[in-house]
Amino acid sequence: MPFLKRLGFFLFGLSIGIIFLAFFLKKKAEETGTEFCYFPNCRVLKDLRSKSYSYSEEVTAMIASGAIDSLQIKGFFIYGEVDFEKSETNTSPCKTYVIENESEARGIQTLTVKNCPTAIIIESIQ
Repeated sequence: MPFLKRLGFFLFGLSIGIIFLAFFLKKKAEETGTEFCYFPNCRVLKDLRSKSYSYSEEVTAMIASGAIDSLQIKGFFIYGEVDFEKSETNTSPCKTYVIENESEARGIQTLTVKNCPTAIIIESIQ
């Protein structure tokens, strides 16, 4: 059997295997809710979503006045981008992260969050 014919069979079988593998892994990820976070932005946001949170007085006043609601704040942790240049990641025990989120209605907003070992504190929204 010539080499090119064997190579064709190999590539055909490999492509079918990759399609099945991608299908089964996608289905498993949807069922279990797992996500594969390898990049720093994704890892930080996943860590922040996993902890309980509280608001500073400034943010509590904004929520009470109706300037922002808790769903918009949760949107920062799902769709936001962490600005590592403005964040203070070397402080101990709580690290401070600046998260930017762009919405059609409000434009670009920034959220400042203190990430402590057991909980997070939402400090300000601008």
